[in-house]
Amino acid sequence: MSPLVSPYKNFDELSFPADHPGRAVTDSYYANRDMMLRTHTSAHEVEMFRRGETRWLLTADVYRRDEIDASHYPVFHQVEGARIFDASPSGMKQVEEDNARVSNILAKSNIVIEDIPHISPTNPVQHNHDPVFSELVAKNLKLSLNNLLLKVFGGVAGISKQEPLRVRWIEAYFPFTSPSFEVEVFFQGKWLEILGCGVIRQATLDTAGVENKIGWAFGLGLERIAMVLFGIPDIRLFWSTDPRFVSQFEQGKITTFQPYSKYPSCFKDVSFWLPQNSEIHENDFCDIVRDTAGDLVEDVKRIDHFVHPKTNRTSLCYRINYRSMDRSLSNEEINHVQSQVASQLVERFEVEIR
Repeated sequence: MSPLVSPYKNFDELSFPADHPGRAVTDSYYANRDMMLRTHTSAHEVEMFRRGETRWLLTADVYRRDEIDASHYPVFHQVEGARIFDASPSGMKQVEEDNARVSNILAKSNIVIEDIPHISPTNPVQHNHDPVFSELVAKNLKLSLNNLLLKVFGGVAGISKQEPLRVRWIEAYFPFTSPSFEVEVFFQGKWLEILGCGVIRQATLDTAGVENKIGWAFGLGLERIAMVLFGIPDIRLFWSTDPRFVSQFEQGKITTFQPYSKYPSCFKDVSFWLPQNSEIHENDFCDIVRDTAGDLVEDVKRIDHFVHPKTNRTSLCYRINYRSMDRSLSNEEINHVQSQVASQLVERFEVEIR
C-alpha cells in the first residue's frame, strides 16, 4: 500500500477531530494540500475492512515530524491488527468461546496481569453498542494481546517462574476506538509502553460499508520493541548497513546488541534572534538539522529561550550533538555542517544568527 494517502484517509475516516494536533504541518509530512505521508498504519483500516477481512495484520512504514533523540526518527514501522465479529447472538457466542479458550491458556502460563474495568465513565462504551457485547469484545482484545505479549516477551532472558511476565492495562484515548487502552510490560526493572488498542469506532466500520459487526484493533511500533528486546541504544542503528551491526542478528533469534564502538560527540550551539512577531516550531528546526546533517546528529536540545526586555525580541539557542555511529567526526567537517544549518535557518526563517 502506498505511503501517500489523503488527509481524509489518514484522519477523517478515523474520527479525528478537526483540531487534532496530528493534522498540523509541524507534526505530519504533507506532499501538498491533498496528499500526505501516512502517520500511522490505521490509515488503512477502512481499506482493509472493505476487503471483507474479519481479522488481519498490516505492517508498514509511517512518517512523523518529531524531535531528534535516540528514540525518535522521521520514519519507523508499525504493525496494525484487527478482528471483527458478527453483532449477533452467534457472534457473541463465538467471542465467549474464544475468551474461554485463551483464558485457559493464560491461566496455565507464567504471566501476571494488572487489569482495569472494561466499562468506565471516562472511557465509555459506544452508544450504539450493546454494553455486554462490547465488554466481551474488550475482554477478547485483552486476552488476545496478553497472549501476544507472552509470545514476544515470555521467552526472553530474565523472565522466569520466579519472575513472571507482568503486563499492565491503562485507560487511554484514541479518536478511532472506545473504550481505549494502552498496554505496558515490566521489563528490566521498569514499565514500558508497548501498544495502544481499543474497540473499533462504529463510524469506522460504517465508512467501510461493514454492517452488523463489532471488533477491536491495536497498533504497535516495531523499532521500540526491538530496541527493548535487543538492547539497541539508538534508533539510527536500524538504518545502518555496517556489518558490525547487521552481522549480530539472525532471523528468529533474540540476542543482546554488543556495542562495537562509541565514537566521541561533537557539540555545537546555534543561537539566533527570531524576526518580530514570528515563531519557529521545534520540529521545523529539527527538520532543518536532519535535512542538512542526516544521521550524523544524535540529539538536539533547546538550552536557552530569552526575550529582550527593551526590544521584546526573542532569542533561541539549540545545542546539537553530532556523533556518527560508524566513525569519528572531525571538527572541521562538523563546522562545515553547522555553517549549513545556520545558513538554512537564515534562508527559511529569516532569523538573525547571534
